[in-house]
Amino acid sequence: LINIKVVAVIMIWKKIIGYRINNKALISNYLSKAMSTTFNRELSKKLKIALCQIKVTADKQTNINTATNAIESSISKYNAEMIVLPEIWNSPYATSSFPKYAEAIPNVGETAESSEPYLSTSALCNIAKQHKIWLIGGSIPEKCEVNSNKVNIYNTCVIINPDGIIVGKHRKVHLFDIDVPGKITFKESDSLTGGDDITVVDTPWGKIGIGICYDI
Repeated sequence: LINIKVVAVIMIWKKIIGYRINNKALISNYLSKAMSTTFNRELSKKLKIALCQIKVTADKQTNINTATNAIESSISKYNAEMIVLPEIWNSPYATSSFPKYAEAIPNVGETAESSEPYLSTSALCNIAKQHKIWLIGGSIPEKCEVNSNKVNIYNTCVIINPDGIIVGKHRKVHLFDIDVPGKITFKESDSLTGGDDITVVDTPWGKIGIGICYDI
């Protein structure tokens, strides 16, 4: 049995440290969420989770087909109830690729039944609804129009319930910027904008906190 309360406190406290938050009221608010009655119970129902690692190509539709096939396989072979996709699964992992492969993503509380302009997200919403599963959709580059002159690109994960509804949307906060002299330089911030919020969603098994790569 997993004590959800303890997991939640650890998850949220790690986030607070990551943000270097000094606002006592904000810290108190996050901890009160973790200690809520929803967390104050043990996980008594088993949950089958499938973690999918897939090969990404330069063709977006091929990547979408690969992801949906992995989801179908996780259901047929393992009866998975919750399926997790990897980071940036519909695009090559390159700062030059993120803007090219970026898509709009619907808001929390909405779905994406039609393929345009939500090609990748609609595939996830439809398959979650079809098989009545929970889907943590890894992440894709999200295109968000700020105004007529500015478009932000985020590294975004959607959480989809068995009705095909987006119940959570996490934009990666801590971008991976690294510069090791003489070895490697890679800066997600060359094309991505960081998110600014913690993402926690309710599920039948308790609350789940979402983080992407360097968030953790």
